[in-house]
Amino acid sequence: MTLSFDVKEHEDGWLLRDVLRARLVSASLLTQLKNTDGIRVDGAALRANERVHTGAHIVLTLPPERDTSVTAQNIPVTIAYESAHAAVLEKPAGMAVHPTLGYHDGTLGNAWMGVLETRGEEGVFRPVNRIDRNTSGLVLCAKNTWAASVLARGVRKVYLAIVEGELPLGDAVIDAPVARCADSIIRRCVDESGRPSRTEYTVLASSGGCSLAACNPVTGRTHQIRVHFSHIGHPLAGDDLYGGSRELISRHALHCAQIAFPDPETGRTVRVQSAPPPDMLSVCRRCGWDNKEFSHL
Repeated sequence: MTLSFDVKEHEDGWLLRDVLRARLVSASLLTQLKNTDGIRVDGAALRANERVHTGAHIVLTLPPERDTSVTAQNIPVTIAYESAHAAVLEKPAGMAVHPTLGYHDGTLGNAWMGVLETRGEEGVFRPVNRIDRNTSGLVLCAKNTWAASVLARGVRKVYLAIVEGELPLGDAVIDAPVARCADSIIRRCVDESGRPSRTEYTVLASSGGCSLAACNPVTGRTHQIRVHFSHIGHPLAGDDLYGGSRELISRHALHCAQIAFPDPETGRTVRVQSAPPPDMLSVCRRCGWDNKEFSHL
């Protein structure tokens, strides 16, 4: 794959490496490009410490992707958005994002590699955001090393959570440090020894013994939304790991419903949305909520 762009007027006289840095070419990628003779300026090779001028045309030939250990499998997967540099996939609850010791296959990564194999394309599975196995919703993937560094800097996510208890409508914040529980390798808890953690949320509906919240995890700690709502006495419905009941739903009611990120080539914001899955919609109907509750996303 190649990338191309022109030197802007305000970049006149800059060193080539500084122009590339402004395009978010990482130091490691720059090294690979130099080693593979992957940089051309107006058709000629140029060293990174040489100066370039307004209008010069830079072409980068990205190095081949490294071999991946993720096996391609023919698993249905919904592609919510795709471009030359990014793909947004819909992950169902119960599916791990990528293979681990506990989940060797059947993951979103296996499904994506299966898509590439079917198309006859080469590539790797490179998720920019990860969500818990029993969390449903959107996962952003970079399709090359350059896109990965661009996307990682600007991704924003909104989760829909159904929590137990009726919270006041409107905006609120939970600002509490999250740490690993001393007696568990899985559970997290609010503890002063933990890392600073902030969840901003808006309660969209509150009735029937539950509340629907649109959550923005400003920080990205493990289980952050689940831990924070449990901490204030309103665990997620179905989240028995953190005190919730499975009476209404058999898994924690959390869905990554919106993801926004800069298009690597244009810089324009791309926003992708995902409707809640049937199990969460069933709880919504039971509580008397309808689609208008999601219009605030």
